[in-house]
Amino acid sequence: MPRPTKLTSALPVVALAILAGITYWLLQATLPKPQEPERPKEHAPDYFATNFSVSELDTTGTTQYRLTAISMVHYEDDEVSDLTKPAMRMFQPLRPTVTATSERGTVNGDVSIVNLYENAHILRVAGYGDPQMTADSEHFRILVNDDVIETEKPVKLQRGPSVMTGDGMNYNNATRVMKLFGTVRGQIAASDTLGTSSK
Repeated sequence: MPRPTKLTSALPVVALAILAGITYWLLQATLPKPQEPERPKEHAPDYFATNFSVSELDTTGTTQYRLTAISMVHYEDDEVSDLTKPAMRMFQPLRPTVTATSERGTVNGDVSIVNLYENAHILRVAGYGDPQMTADSEHFRILVNDDVIETEKPVKLQRGPSVMTGDGMNYNNATRVMKLFGTVRGQIAASDTLGTSSK
């Protein structure tokens, strides 16, 4: 009877080693790869638009607000967009249209807060018993969901022939109530004190 050679004796060991290697490879191939750490977001532009326009509609499809700008640059870290020459128009049934403009501005990710900077101007056209009204400041903040425009900067308000100034302002477009804060000065025309509308 022939004696087993060294090669014959080693075959089972080699086969087991190969089997173990294949099993390890299959296990590694099926394991989920470790996730790379998420790259921190930078304050860098991730997209931009020219002749930017976005509108908000009510349940009937009627435009409530429209925000436009010559250009828009969006930043990925805080979801804020820089605007060049923005204009915000607010439409309400049976109310005069209100338009707010400036040289530059910002808008947050869900378009609930619009900031207007440099030569910020508000125009409420005459109509529905109200005279034309304008307001000028270096900054206006529009709280879109509340239908409010406010500023903490000096402001000049003109309503018809009446002119007033203050250190701050809050205007509720829904109720048409204007509030001036701080040192308030101005000239109120007789038509405003005796007229039918005080808003």
